[in-house]
Amino acid sequence: MRQSFRRMLTIVRKEWLHIIRDPRTLGLVIIMPVMMLFLLGYAVTNDVKDIPLAVADLSHTDASRTFVNKLTASKYFLYTHSAQSENEILELLDAGIVKAGIYIPESFGREVNTGGTGVVQFYIDGSNPTIAQTAQLAAATISQSVSQQIIIQRLERSGTGMKLSLPIDARLRYLYNPDMRRMNFMIPGLVAIILQVQTLLLTAFAIVREREQGTLEQLIVTPVRSWELMLGKILPFVLVASVNVVMTVSVGAIWFGVKVSGSILLLAALSLIFLLGSLGLGVFISNISKTQMQAMYLASFIMMPSFILAGLLFPRENMPWLANYAGYLLPVTYFLEIVRGIILKGTGFVLLWNWIWPMALFSIIVFFASVLMFHKRL
Repeated sequence: MRQSFRRMLTIVRKEWLHIIRDPRTLGLVIIMPVMMLFLLGYAVTNDVKDIPLAVADLSHTDASRTFVNKLTASKYFLYTHSAQSENEILELLDAGIVKAGIYIPESFGREVNTGGTGVVQFYIDGSNPTIAQTAQLAAATISQSVSQQIIIQRLERSGTGMKLSLPIDARLRYLYNPDMRRMNFMIPGLVAIILQVQTLLLTAFAIVREREQGTLEQLIVTPVRSWELMLGKILPFVLVASVNVVMTVSVGAIWFGVKVSGSILLLAALSLIFLLGSLGLGVFISNISKTQMQAMYLASFIMMPSFILAGLLFPRENMPWLANYAGYLLPVTYFLEIVRGIILKGTGFVLLWNWIWPMALFSIIVFFASVLMFHKRL
């Protein structure tokens, strides 16, 4: 056992010398995850608001002005252009100057004040579904709210002498993310995805580089065993990846304001398990690849689905069954749930167990698969 430990440490020392003798690459490896977190954090986590709005108010009444003010006060819409007709609104939409338009006919105020129904025409640019859905939902919700207020005012003026209120008062309480900041949801997910990408790239070339440089023969003639070699190649990168974990979580807490609600020690321990599995997966890719180009393509084949199937951008519950189950083949799927649970909810070990054991099992299987795939012969 002592001899095995010494042989493994020799491989660790060899890999560590490769790392520290290339300070430029080491600097990129450490800084790149933070840079990716900054870029992706601002690119994919901003909530949709201040949608450019063109308004054609031909009514010019208190009712129409109140309605427009309600829209702009919601912060979903930004009143940027005043139009005089429907055609002018359509021209602004065609030119991409605004993303939404509202046409209020001249009869709107009269209909509302006389107990009729005031018709308002909304125009929404549907070329961007995310903006369009947000605009549609905001417009429908605000319209319903204004309609309810008008109905109550009409009934109170009808002479009944009683003050009316809505029959149902539905009070909402948002847990874990009371301000409904999309940033709080996305940053933990980005931490998991960035670590997945980083660890795969770190070790995907570990064995194939030795093969292309002609140094694999030297490893084969040594008494080092397959599992000693695999573990020796993974451990130095565990240290580098652990630094990445600390830096990305710290940036998320300090810069983006997404602080860790749960146990930091639990997050560190489970991150270590994830790192071992992901680094092992990179070594496995390196074992089955003949060239570094093959290793890059195989790593990309895993990284690209991780952004979609793991549940970072889209809820996995809404995916087709095939895509949903395919996500369970990715270790980042489990780690993403773990990170969000600890950071946002403060969830403990017991409640996370259903996500922990598949991730740990994956790490064990991948490591032994890497050992079995490596043969000490040419």
